[in-house]
Amino acid sequence: MSSYSIQLKSIYSCPGEEIPKDINLPQGWTLAWHQLETLKALRNPEIDVVINTAMTGDGKSLAAYLEVLQGNSYAIGLYPTNELARDQEIQTKRYIDIFQPRNEPRVTRLSGADLEIYAENEGLKKSTAISTRTHQSEVVLTNPDIFHYLHRGAYLTADDSPDKLWGRIDKDFDLFILDEFHVFAAPQIASVINTMLLIRFTNRRKKFLFLSATPDENLIGKLQKAGFRCQVINPLDENKYRFPDSLEESKELETQKWRQVSRPISLNFISLEPSFKDSENWLKENSSLILEYFQNHLGSKGAIILNSIAAVKRLVPFFEELFQEHNLNVGENTGLSGRTQKELSLAADLVLGTSTIDVGVDFKINFLIFESADAGNFIQRLGRLGRHNGYEKDGKDIKFDNYTAYALIPNFLVERLFQGDSPPLQENGIYNRPFFHNQIIEKYRQINDFSGYYRRWAGVQSIYISKKLNHKTIKQQYVDSVKEFSKTCESVFDTKLNSVAKCIKAWNELSDKKGNSIAKDAASFRGSSSLLYGIYDLTEQNEADRFKTYDLPGIVANLDIEMWTEAGFIRTLKDTASRIKQPIPKGRFSYCLGFMKLHSYREERLNWKFIYPEDLKSVADSWKVKVLKGIEIWQPDNPWIGEINKRLKKQGLVCYVLRNPVTEIRMRLRLPMHFQIYPICDKYSINDATAPYSIAFSQSALLLDTLAYTFKGKGDEAWIC
Repeated sequence: MSSYSIQLKSIYSCPGEEIPKDINLPQGWTLAWHQLETLKALRNPEIDVVINTAMTGDGKSLAAYLEVLQGNSYAIGLYPTNELARDQEIQTKRYIDIFQPRNEPRVTRLSGADLEIYAENEGLKKSTAISTRTHQSEVVLTNPDIFHYLHRGAYLTADDSPDKLWGRIDKDFDLFILDEFHVFAAPQIASVINTMLLIRFTNRRKKFLFLSATPDENLIGKLQKAGFRCQVINPLDENKYRFPDSLEESKELETQKWRQVSRPISLNFISLEPSFKDSENWLKENSSLILEYFQNHLGSKGAIILNSIAAVKRLVPFFEELFQEHNLNVGENTGLSGRTQKELSLAADLVLGTSTIDVGVDFKINFLIFESADAGNFIQRLGRLGRHNGYEKDGKDIKFDNYTAYALIPNFLVERLFQGDSPPLQENGIYNRPFFHNQIIEKYRQINDFSGYYRRWAGVQSIYISKKLNHKTIKQQYVDSVKEFSKTCESVFDTKLNSVAKCIKAWNELSDKKGNSIAKDAASFRGSSSLLYGIYDLTEQNEADRFKTYDLPGIVANLDIEMWTEAGFIRTLKDTASRIKQPIPKGRFSYCLGFMKLHSYREERLNWKFIYPEDLKSVADSWKVKVLKGIEIWQPDNPWIGEINKRLKKQGLVCYVLRNPVTEIRMRLRLPMHFQIYPICDKYSINDATAPYSIAFSQSALLLDTLAYTFKGKGDEAWIC
C-alpha cells in the first residue's frame, strides 16, 4: 500500500451580467453566469433542450427553478432516487420562502410509496391520486421511473384512454428537469428519449433541462438526431471559472462578485488492492488518524462514503464506540437509511454511508474519506467537500480551518497518476480542478457505455408507446403523431420497429406465462427483479424503517437471515403501522420472491454461486437472452438455502449466460463495478473451484447481450431474437 498527497486550488464561479429587469432576486443576491445563461436558453423559443454542465456545488438547482421562482412557469423535476427528490423538495421550498414568488407555487413530491399512502388515505385509485396531486401543484418532484410508467399508461385500467394522465400533465407543465442524469445507463437514457419524443409529437414543444457535471454524449447526439434543438451551458469551456493561486487573488475575485464554489483541499490518495474488504480494513487500522483529525481541528464535520452497504453497517458500531469516548457522535447515511436515522445523522460529527444525500449540503463537511466506482463517481463524491466555510450550532457560527480528503482507490489508478516515466501528478503538487478531473477521467478504468443497447433494445419501448397511441379511444386523435413518433424512433435508435414487433411476438409465443418477461424488462425503466426479497431489518432502530427489500445475491453473501412467511411479514407491517400511528407502504412487497428477518451483517462474505441442473453449453452457445427455470443457489454453509431454492427454482428468470468466468468477463467487457453478473455452474462443473460460466439477469442480461459479440470474435451483427 502506498499513499500520495496533492493540493487542489479553490474554485470561483463567474457572476452573470445584465440581469433582465423582470428577474426579481432577493436583496444581496446575484446570479452566476451559468444560471443566467440557463434562464436565457429556457426563455429562447428556438431552444428545446438545455444541458447545464456547471461544477458540483455551483447552484444548478437554482438555475433550474429560477423561472418558477419568478411565477412564470410550472415544472416537473425528475431525480434518480427518492432521497434526492426529498432533498430537492426541502431546497425548493426554501427558495420559495426566500424569493416569495407572487403565485406562491405549491410543491408536491411523488414517489410510489407516497402515492400508495395518499391513495389509501383518500380512498382513490393511483391514477386519480396522481392526477389530483399534480393538478394541485406548480412544482412536482418525482423520479424518472414514475414519469416513464405514467407515459406507458401503467397506472390506468384497460378501459381508460392511455393519455388520461400524461395528456393533461404534459399540457400543464412547461419545463421538465432531469437532475444528476450522468448516473443513468443506456436503458434509462433510451426511456427518457422515448418519452421526450412522445411529448414532442403529441403536444406543443416543451422545454427540457438536463443537469449534470459530466453529460452523456450518447444522449446529446441522439437528441440532436431526433430534431431537438439543444444548447449546452458549459462555464468551464467559456472560461467562467477561476482557480486563484493566492489569498490576494481570491479577495480580488470576491470584490468582483465571483462566488467561491469550493475551498482549497488537501487530497490524499490511498492505494489499495481491489479487494472488497481492503477499504474497510484500512479504515479500522487508521481509525486513530481519523479521530486525531477531529481532535486537532475542533468543530470538524466529516463523512466516509463507501461502495458497500454491508461495510457501512459493520463500520458504524466500530466508530460509534471509538468516538463516543471523546464525546463525538457517529451517524449513518445509506440508501436504506430511514428518515429518523437521516435526521440524527445531520447532528453527527462523522457520518458513514453509501449515499451523498445531504453530504456537503445540509450536512456541511470539511473532512471526507471516499471510495469510488468510476471517474464520474470519484469527481461527484469529491465535489461534496469544501462547499462551506462552516456551520451553525446552538446559535453560534463554527468556522472550518482545514479541508482534507482521503481517496481510497485501486492501486492501478495510483500507479497511473503518480508513477512511471512521466506521471501527470507529482507528490505535493498543486493543481486546479479541471486539470485534475481530466487526469482522473483519463487514467481511471474506462467502463463500457453499452452504446449497442439503443439499436438492440430501445425499440421495444417505442413499440409499447406506439401501441398505446393506437388505442381505440385515442387512435384518431394521434394518427399522425404515431407515424412521426415511430419514424423518428427508428432513425434515432437505428432500428426497425417491425422487426422488433416480430421479436416481441416470438417471445410471447414461447413464454409459459402471459407476456414474456424479456419484453417487459426491455420496456421498463430499470428492469424488474425476480430475485427480490422482503426484509424485516432487526438492526434498524426505527420500527417504521425496518421493512425493506434486498436482492438475493446480496442477501446470501452478506446477511445473517432467518426465513419468514409473507403472512407474518405483512401482519407485522400492519401491526407496526397501527401501533406507531404512521402508514407504511406495502405495495413494493407484492412481487417479492419471499420474506426474511435480517439479524446482522456478516463480518466475512459467504461463498456462493448459482447452479443449473442441466448442461449450460447450449445455452451459452446460443448467444441469446433466455428465460430459464431450475436455477438454484449453491451455499452449503447456509441453513436456509434449501427453503430459498424451493421458490427460486420455480421462477422463470430472464438471463444471459456466457461461457467465461466472472472475473474474465468483467475485465474484457469493462463492466461497471456494480454491474450485476454472477458465477454459475452446470451439472458438469458444480465441483469446479471457479465457476466456468457467468450469468446476468433482467436488464443486466439485456446489457450483456449488446456486448457478447466481443466473445464471439465477430462484428456486431444484426439482432436476431
